[in-house]
Amino acid sequence: MKKTIHLMLIASFVAVFGCKQNSETTTETTTANTEAQATGQSGVQDETSAPNIVQVASGSKDHTTLVAAVKAASLVDALSNAGPFTVFAPTNAAFDKLPAGTVEGLLKPEKKGDLENILGYHTYVGSLKTEYMNDGQEFDMVYGGKVKITKKGDKTFVNGSEIVASIPTSNGIIHVIGDVLLPK
Repeated sequence: MKKTIHLMLIASFVAVFGCKQNSETTTETTTANTEAQATGQSGVQDETSAPNIVQVASGSKDHTTLVAAVKAASLVDALSNAGPFTVFAPTNAAFDKLPAGTVEGLLKPEKKGDLENILGYHTYVGSLKTEYMNDGQEFDMVYGGKVKITKKGDKTFVNGSEIVASIPTSNGIIHVIGDVLLPK
């Protein structure tokens, strides 16, 4: 009889302890899922897939100003989505060419609309590889306006700014340029 009671106590202990662990795991999973949903597409953590446009740009020491602008314009989630997108990505040096105070002014909350327009003028919905771009082609950008492609030898230019590097990402392609493109 004592053995039966002893076995029942152990079984009860295992059942209660097992349920408690499962409950904690479920709570942790639910909390993690809720946090990912609250932060949007950019909050999804995936260590096995190729990085997206925002992740690649965030890892570049030459694009810290662009990343700050994307964050200020609340475009991180949009550019983390499946795409495909083509982003003509000005370097920090390109932003430095703008008149003093321009970047700081655009990063202010009251200038968010202007910043969205400028960044949208650097973004095309679709994947544009330089080898498929032709001299004289024009492309409609996300926030209005067209960019014009020119070719000189083996070099490709967008609105006169040379594409100095092209980086494929999981959701499109980044073309590094040395100028900020301003809508006309």
